[in-house]
Amino acid sequence: MAIIIKSPREIALMKKAGEILIGLFKVLEENIKPGISTKELDKIAGSYITSHGGIPSSKGYEGYPGNICISVNDVLVHGIPSKKTILKEGDIVSCDCMATLDGYVADATRTFPVGKISDEAQRLIDTTKEAFFNGVKLIKPGVRLGIVSHAIQMTAEKAGYTVTPDYTGHGVGKEVHEDPYVPNCGSIHDGPILQKGMTIAVEPMINQGKVDLVVDRDGWTTRTKDGKLCCHYENTVVVTESGYEIITLDKGEEI
Repeated sequence: MAIIIKSPREIALMKKAGEILIGLFKVLEENIKPGISTKELDKIAGSYITSHGGIPSSKGYEGYPGNICISVNDVLVHGIPSKKTILKEGDIVSCDCMATLDGYVADATRTFPVGKISDEAQRLIDTTKEAFFNGVKLIKPGVRLGIVSHAIQMTAEKAGYTVTPDYTGHGVGKEVHEDPYVPNCGSIHDGPILQKGMTIAVEPMINQGKVDLVVDRDGWTTRTKDGKLCCHYENTVVVTESGYEIITLDKGEEI
């Protein structure tokens, strides 16, 4: 495992990419309403990223066709934007967004409500975000990454949800995916020891029902086998001298 430690200059560049995503989520939230297609949201995202000097990192990545990944309801990850997918009242939609700026990537995801959603759907969104913070708040140099993974898993399972072992967070920097893997479940004894300058994407992906997933024929769209809701929340996190810094988060969002 070759974990790349970032210099202060590199972290500063990643923060600029992160600022694009912070602004993008505000624009997406304003536009996520019943009647809009995921294709239209993707166009909005692509235009926003490029107009701020960035490159949509997802576009063309291993053949992926969208500017961002947009996943609705039972789709956990990698939903492909489509004119045929029209958001309706009560849906939940996750927007997994990456921006490359000056050669460095920032990666973050938010799951948004579409209009008025059920209490059950809101609890899933709230728990997924809580799982992220319960894990990230343990980050500091000298601790094992597994402590973060375990905290995410415990938060989800305590709320009655399941967490897939099949998809994980990851290191991020010059590349979209770098070492280490950042699982959402596991033992406190697992994983590398965190060091100052590591940059990781921490991304709880939580299912309302069973853990089993299926991938559509397009090779990307990954959904729950039982058709129940799922949720995704992610930020790019820097390990600092004494703790952590989240570089894709508007200060008002922190819990």
